[in-house]
Amino acid sequence: MTEPGRPETEFVSEAGALVRPYVITRGRDLPDEGEFALITLVTAATDEQQRPQRLSPEEQQILEMCSSGYLSIAEIAAHSQLPLGVVKVLLSSLAEGGYLVVRAPVPSARPTNKALLKEVLDGLKALTV
Repeated sequence: MTEPGRPETEFVSEAGALVRPYVITRGRDLPDEGEFALITLVTAATDEQQRPQRLSPEEQQILEMCSSGYLSIAEIAAHSQLPLGVVKVLLSSLAEGGYLVVRAPVPSARPTNKALLKEVLDGLKALTV
């Protein structure tokens, strides 16, 4: 049932925008917050025998993108033109199945103690003189 003066196709497009991500992810929830950061790198597993026979078109697209090397999650979302949350759900599912290799970002290094570096430099200078 439509509202007067509002075309029925407008309701269908609104519903499609809401339902499509749910259908693509098959209703699965987002993975843990720290599991897939924007800069997490992903590549396809090298074992071709392990590739599933039936994948959704979106999962096939992601596996094809990742088969040529490492891509960040942000790059995958941009190339696939899927919402970031949907990409994270699909990547989580593919990683759990062993179809993807996930490389977490390297944590930032601790700041270096400048006094210690100065002592090392002074010691090296003393050895060369």
